[in-house]
Amino acid sequence: MHQPLALQPLASNSATDILAIANNPVLWICVAGVFGVIIIQSAIFMKAARRAAPSVEMSSQDIKTSFRSGAVSAIGPSLAVSLVAIALLGLFGAPAVLSRIGLIGSAAYDVSAAGIAAGSMGAKLGDASYTQSVFAVAFFAMSIGGAMWMLATLILTPLLRKGDAKIRSVNPAAMAIVPAAALIGAFSCLGLTELPKSWIHVLSFLVSAAVMGLCLLLANKLGKSWLREWGLGFSIVIGLGAAFFAAGA
Repeated sequence: MHQPLALQPLASNSATDILAIANNPVLWICVAGVFGVIIIQSAIFMKAARRAAPSVEMSSQDIKTSFRSGAVSAIGPSLAVSLVAIALLGLFGAPAVLSRIGLIGSAAYDVSAAGIAAGSMGAKLGDASYTQSVFAVAFFAMSIGGAMWMLATLILTPLLRKGDAKIRSVNPAAMAIVPAAALIGAFSCLGLTELPKSWIHVLSFLVSAAVMGLCLLLANKLGKSWLREWGLGFSIVIGLGAAFFAAGA
């Protein structure tokens, strides 16, 4: 959140060489700190999961399977964010992209926030009016928004945990249904919003769904549990391939 403040003394009101300030060593140090925190958090969460596993009757093999499934499930979202991040490197520079889009994962929000901030200074992202000072203000706006997301998570998570415990005490079966229903609803919404864009989106959606369904069917028929873990990865890659060849046809 304080990264753009470090840029203010270095920013020029007229210079348009954004990368000269976007690749400032101060920002690279901040990026290293951000990823250091991510690595530490990941290690803490993995250790906590292993410690809590016996209380929910999970074996060590179940834990390994869940970790692999999580890693495979992250391929699609990570690939999408990476492609957007590469496209935005020239606009925001590597440190800003790594610390903002790579961490929060919402390229749409960050670009919108930066565009509004630039517009408040009478500038536009990417054109001659996009000076170093405008970049500093845009980056600050992006960072403020991301900080609020993190604070909201920090504050609301304990409250939601209390609600979870209350519901479990009243109806334990409900908490077995609610998370699954929430995931199905969220991913269905994300997929269905893409369908009106073009027939290629529809094709990619249908191919991905068919591949995922086939992987689950084969996993049940053949007893190959690894197909459940890799099914999402297969569906993403094959869906992207179908969209690529359809676009070139």
